[in-house]
Amino acid sequence: MLKVGLTGGIGSGKSEVAALLDAHGAMIIDADKIAREVVEPGTPGLAAVVAEFGEDVLLPSGALDREKVGRIVFADPDRLAALNAIVHPLVGERMQELMDAAPGDAVVVYDVPLLAENGLAPMYDEVVVVDAPEETQLDRLTSRRGMTEEDARARMANQASRAERRAVATHVIDNSGTLDDLKAQVDALWETLTERAARS
Repeated sequence: MLKVGLTGGIGSGKSEVAALLDAHGAMIIDADKIAREVVEPGTPGLAAVVAEFGEDVLLPSGALDREKVGRIVFADPDRLAALNAIVHPLVGERMQELMDAAPGDAVVVYDVPLLAENGLAPMYDEVVVVDAPEETQLDRLTSRRGMTEEDARARMANQASRAERRAVATHVIDNSGTLDDLKAQVDALWETLTERAARS
């Protein structure tokens, strides 16, 4: 099994790269998706978040108001640390369960937004960083996700710099061009990863 960490700044196009790798046959373990699952209604994770942040962070449906929690934690590093202390261990447990179920020759791609920030690079055989200029990230966040420029800049400021991410990379995917450019880079990456998985 080859363990690949996939990361990139918000708006870099990491999800697109994950989708392309998935289409090639990689097993994708999405930390963000799992982070949502572990705080769904009825989970111990949601109960712990409500105990820490209060009932105000719930929607009328009983689900977590992710936007509201985001506004709280991205403005206050201590509140972000408190949230991470609840969610990260639960995500880690679920990832381990998925990994244990993977076949021996699998290329397992961990989609981990905060890989560089949390010093997780040594956990992986390869680290793929999806990179885009900050102005490109900003444009994608405001035009495609509807964020205000202020919100987008705050989210970006809470993440590692491009240089910090690139410093932990074994492969850098440049996503400043067209979708065809991106696909060509991912095709070449997949060839490299499957060769390495076969050797190991």
